[in-house]
Amino acid sequence: MNPSPLVLITRPAHQAEPLAAMLRARGLTPVFFPTIAIRPIVPNPVLEEVLRGLPAYDWVILTSVNGVRFVWERAEALGVAEGLRRARVAAIGPKTAEALRRRGVEPAFVPPEYVAEAILPGLGEVHGRRVLLLRALQARPTLTEMIAARGGEAHEVPVYDTVPAEPDPAGLAALRRGVDFITFTSPSTARNFVTLTREAGLNPLALPRSPQVVCIGPITAQAARDLGFAVAAVAKPYTAEGLVEAIHRLHRFSPKKEKSV
Repeated sequence: MNPSPLVLITRPAHQAEPLAAMLRARGLTPVFFPTIAIRPIVPNPVLEEVLRGLPAYDWVILTSVNGVRFVWERAEALGVAEGLRRARVAAIGPKTAEALRRRGVEPAFVPPEYVAEAILPGLGEVHGRRVLLLRALQARPTLTEMIAARGGEAHEVPVYDTVPAEPDPAGLAALRRGVDFITFTSPSTARNFVTLTREAGLNPLALPRSPQVVCIGPITAQAARDLGFAVAAVAKPYTAEGLVEAIHRLHRFSPKKEKSV
């Protein structure tokens, strides 16, 4: 009997188990090696100010489950959570939308693709409109620039930061022995993977067993390529479920070459 393929999970530890469960359900073995940790920005007086003034914005955009969690925690602490329920909110990705709905916020728009650029058409006419973006400190400026180019006023407020995680000894030992797949779920997971493996004396581009790299979406895939990785597959849709499906198909059918799954 062939051993179950080993799949390295690089996403934050608190978000790893749902992905691990999906991998196990497909007969794949997860290996935990978080490369980033998520931290709310505290204190954050700018966030508190905009949460108190939500009616001044035509749109509020949230781009991740982490953003929803930290924004909601602060809104509840300030006693202004009801303002989020009344705001016109756009959510990037079904998981972000789901996190909002669990808190009683129904998104007015969820783009068909889960990248920042895809959200602009759903906002309608943004000229003269005020758009609040609540997002990660390292978020790409693309959406902010696109709104400004169309005459809108984009107010970007960082809510959380991604910081390098401490290397997991068990995950590092598995990497030294060899894994079959490496997953990247954001550009920062890829960048910090390179940093952590190099610090451990490994060459991230020449690991034992030549694992295949699978990315959750095109932005992450491009970041991985920029670091020198050959991307074997890009999930489609750009979700954890799509990622698992991409790995499953690679394991069953494909040689080591890049494709969209």
